[in-house]
Amino acid sequence: MSMPIQQEISGGRFWGGLSLRRKQVVWAWAFLAVPILFYALIRFYPTVEAFYLSTTNWNLFSKPGFVGLSNFQRLWADVVFWQVFRNTVLYLAIGTPVSLILAFTIAYHLDRVRFLHGFIRALYFLPFLTTAAAMAWVWRWFYQPVPIGMINDLLSSFGLPQQPFLRSTSQALPSVLAPAIWAGLGFQVVIFLAGLRAIPNTYYEAARIDGVSNLTILRRITIPLLKPTIIFLVVFSSIGFLRIFDQVYNMTSGDPGGPLNATKPLVLMIYQTAFSSFEMGYAAAQTVVLFLVLLAVSFLQLRLLRDR
Repeated sequence: MSMPIQQEISGGRFWGGLSLRRKQVVWAWAFLAVPILFYALIRFYPTVEAFYLSTTNWNLFSKPGFVGLSNFQRLWADVVFWQVFRNTVLYLAIGTPVSLILAFTIAYHLDRVRFLHGFIRALYFLPFLTTAAAMAWVWRWFYQPVPIGMINDLLSSFGLPQQPFLRSTSQALPSVLAPAIWAGLGFQVVIFLAGLRAIPNTYYEAARIDGVSNLTILRRITIPLLKPTIIFLVVFSSIGFLRIFDQVYNMTSGDPGGPLNATKPLVLMIYQTAFSSFEMGYAAAQTVVLFLVLLAVSFLQLRLLRDR
């Protein structure tokens, strides 16, 4: 008997000798092999490579040279990095709670609307589908001085002074943050609506029979049962604001990062360091810092929300 036939017979005996549960496990791992391989090559390998590059002085034109922790020591002494890090923390600290509170408020009231409910929900979701670059340029036009900028034109019509917005070191970051919050609001509203619709009406009916007020129902029933939805949106939104880039880059395209780096986030600094200065090792060190911040914030939020 030839070798291929013997292998085929032995393979058939092996498969036939497995129990149904073991066959299910084998099929499960067979289907999971493709996404696992994809994430290993596309996600995990670049992450490990970034950690390695952060210890080199690679500039794309020569071979990477090992420099140890020199790039991180340079980061520690870099005044611009700390300004950028502060901006990134502000995007997270302001953007996440404001966007979630707005989204929940809209979803809570929209859930009680029956007339044109689907149309209104689609209007809120539309900005999420809009190209970030196009949306940023529209908002940049809003912030222009009179007679171009719509917001300053409106202020002037009420006799109020014009505002510098993107040209101010104090107003630039909130001006960039506003369209970022607006862009993701529709997605958060839809997720909150799905969470509200998943709460059984029997809880509300029992509470109303007992004469419980709407505020108490909100505090004792709605918000606690929305906990999984809130955890997901907090983590998702936090990662989004920590990685903010499109709005900043397009709204301050003449001076990326705004006046005196007032709006520059860490992702934009990484981009400029890598593709403008060609300091790939230094950019990789910044990437490692961003990765560690994302990891720490995500774990901290999950821990706090689960404990509560």
